[in-house]
Amino acid sequence: MSVHSSLGNSYTPDEMMTIAAARLIQPGCVCFVGIGVPSAAANLARLTHAPDMVLIYESGAIGTHPNVLPLSIGDGELAETADAVVPLPEIFSYWLQAGRIDVGFLGAAQIDRFGNLNTTVIGGYGKPKTRLPGAGGAPEIAHHAKQIFVVLKQSPRSFVAKLDFCTSAGFLNGRGERAQRAIPGAGPQAVITDLGVLKPATGSQELTLVARYENVSVDRIREATGWPLVVGDTVEVVAAPTVDELRVLRDLHKRTQIAHAGDGRRSRKTPRSSLEQARSTG
Repeated sequence: MSVHSSLGNSYTPDEMMTIAAARLIQPGCVCFVGIGVPSAAANLARLTHAPDMVLIYESGAIGTHPNVLPLSIGDGELAETADAVVPLPEIFSYWLQAGRIDVGFLGAAQIDRFGNLNTTVIGGYGKPKTRLPGAGGAPEIAHHAKQIFVVLKQSPRSFVAKLDFCTSAGFLNGRGERAQRAIPGAGPQAVITDLGVLKPATGSQELTLVARYENVSVDRIREATGWPLVVGDTVEVVAAPTVDELRVLRDLHKRTQIAHAGDGRRSRKTPRSSLEQARSTG
């Protein structure tokens, strides 16, 4: 499904979600990122308004500048384009646990009203309906990063009243419980979906709708949420993607598709984006 904005641009909900997430990254930010939409959003920010951000992946790649989106944290593209590659323990001890990560970018299969995440199982743990990829480094990222951004599609299946399993802590039961348990990071400060943006309310820490996308109603967002959604006094309308944002994002995905086609072996002749070429010759 495509959406037509007031600017005349046509874009998909997934593109809007990725671009809205990328806009939250500040220049110079040290960002610990996962695979999938979080990776696409972080790299879009790097290729547009935040070229000096430091992109870190769990495999040990620091300051990586991938030309295409990695298939996994072990993708050679990350090591080949990194400023440094360090052992896994150093990523967690020196960078994450020491408080050097500004933003942790995470996805999930389920999220509840207090930003707690499930990436482990759907159904009972002993006999699950679906076994998910698991925790990986997400619990540590959610625990120690200065703030967390969560990116996932919004539906009653993913925005649930009760998680089937809590993999990564958000605000636990809210109202300061995270701080009471001495969890150092600030927790999820934004949840970016294909419909809008939610942020924790002051005091209760319950996720609250603060922004929606063009042509998406508040009622539709309520229907896509598995609990009675709190709506802010003012719900902003997120600006539609710009021509440049769409061009850079689509160019990134096109390069990625070409690089990962066939047997998956990447040609080192894959063209760089026009923006990166300009920077290398400027």
